[in-house]
Amino acid sequence: MPTPTKQAPPPLDVDTTRVVLAGTGLWAAALVVLLLLGDRVDRMWTWTCLAAIGLAVLGLGIMRWQGQLRRRD
Repeated sequence: MPTPTKQAPPPLDVDTTRVVLAGTGLWAAALVVLLLLGDRVDRMWTWTCLAAIGLAVLGLGIMRWQGQLRRRD
């Protein structure tokens, strides 16, 4: 196995809470659009949006429990 010629870059400092909230907001917007469309779309997509929002809330709860959420002081 050859040795690496470059040093690995340092890890990025990412605000995961903001990323999860942005994704949840997009799923919530999609849910609103689907609800406005009513019976013209398959209900599977509505349940997909609800599941994504539920998993995001669960993920935020786990992140808080593990102490990974950033505190803004």
